[in-house]
Amino acid sequence: MIFAVFQVARLWTLFTLGRRGTTRIIVLPGEVLESPRGLPVCATYKHVVAVGEIATLPLCIGLSGIALLCSAANAMVLTIRIRAEDDPLAASDS
Repeated sequence: MIFAVFQVARLWTLFTLGRRGTTRIIVLPGEVLESPRGLPVCATYKHVVAVGEIATLPLCIGLSGIALLCSAANAMVLTIRIRAEDDPLAASDS
């Protein structure tokens, strides 16, 4: 049930990001930054959803060790990824 909630959240996130939703980090010179619709609190909802999916899917089938291992690996990747996403945004603010 919880995994299904994360799938609905994933669809909502994809819808709110619209045509700018991608897994790639793309910076277009001169392009105006848009605030995603429906994302007032957290700019990284897509990451929150992914963290939830990675943790809950193995737990659904009783693989708590795999859930912990994959969640730890994902946390390491996300620290790099979020920093890489924030750097171009910070540069565009100045």
